[in-house]
Amino acid sequence: MPYIPSAGELKTKPTQHSVRDLREIGIQPHVLLVRADRPIPEGERRKIALFCNVRASAVVQALDCRTIYEVPIAYHNERFDDEVLAAFGIDAPPPLDLSRWTQVVHRITKPDGETRIAVVGKYTVLKDAYKSLIEAINHGGIANNVHVEIKWIDASVFEAEETAITELEDVHGILVPGGFGERGSEGKIMAARFARERGIPYFGICFGMQMAVIEAARSLLGEKDATSSEFGPGGKPIVGLMTEWLKGNATERRSSRDDLGGTMRLGAYPARLTPGSRVAEVYGMTEISERHRHRFEVDMSWAPRLAKAGVTFSGTSPDGALPEIMEIADHPWFIGVQYHPELKSRPFEPHPLFASFIKASVARSRLV
Repeated sequence: MPYIPSAGELKTKPTQHSVRDLREIGIQPHVLLVRADRPIPEGERRKIALFCNVRASAVVQALDCRTIYEVPIAYHNERFDDEVLAAFGIDAPPPLDLSRWTQVVHRITKPDGETRIAVVGKYTVLKDAYKSLIEAINHGGIANNVHVEIKWIDASVFEAEETAITELEDVHGILVPGGFGERGSEGKIMAARFARERGIPYFGICFGMQMAVIEAARSLLGEKDATSSEFGPGGKPIVGLMTEWLKGNATERRSSRDDLGGTMRLGAYPARLTPGSRVAEVYGMTEISERHRHRFEVDMSWAPRLAKAGVTFSGTSPDGALPEIMEIADHPWFIGVQYHPELKSRPFEPHPLFASFIKASVARSRLV
């Protein structure tokens, strides 16, 4: 419902007209959830009920909340659940327990501390491109009862201005998310190097893992021409197009001559973790399943040389052909994953990698 400041009142006409249009095409609502930024007076709710042909109790105010996770509690307080039960004729519902939602809201609105995470990405102008990532980071904050401030940084800025890397000096963790194409890749490599050299917790996801491996090859192995074949011919491709992998009992094959459409390694795939590795400790198990969305992969033939430099692939596909996770053991927290853990994170069950990453970032914040 719109509020008109000059009149000092909420207007019901837009709601009435919306319901009228629905009824014209044969849809009669049982319950109306009316969005508003302030409480709706009882008289206005009765007016909406009268002109929209619903019970007054079925006009439920949906006020703005402090967090989206407070919405179920707010709707319950407005007796929305009673109206839904009445509409379906359910007389004896199971006992209601909103304690988990209450705990989540309490942790979000009254955190014990704060940490600052830099997200070095390519699409930072449009935050919705990272919506799943934002929520997973927040879930990590919930798990640690802290507020997470996200500092958005366009990776290409590091390429244009050498001093721009100082933007990372006041953060407690660096996350480099997925992306496609060469733009911003050097900036992401610079962010990975900054995190590795400064001992700042680093979390590389998909493209972010690949850039971390390229950075390690350049800095630790002396391979200055290390690159990805995604960026075109030339150099030494540490990362290349996957040509063959297992999907269930079938073998998927791709070629560089194929069209890009439908060529991704897409969906859930299993992985095996190295016992005793940091990532196995984070997960609490050695066999996992995660969701993927990529067509390029780190070349495993580089694994022995990287291992001697302290960069290990602590998670691989079951056949050992594809690297899934890289980590640096003598770093406070440096993990890169080829998959997208943010897609499996939930407010009640934060993904263990995000919970662990935020925990390491909190520890970092208390040192600086």
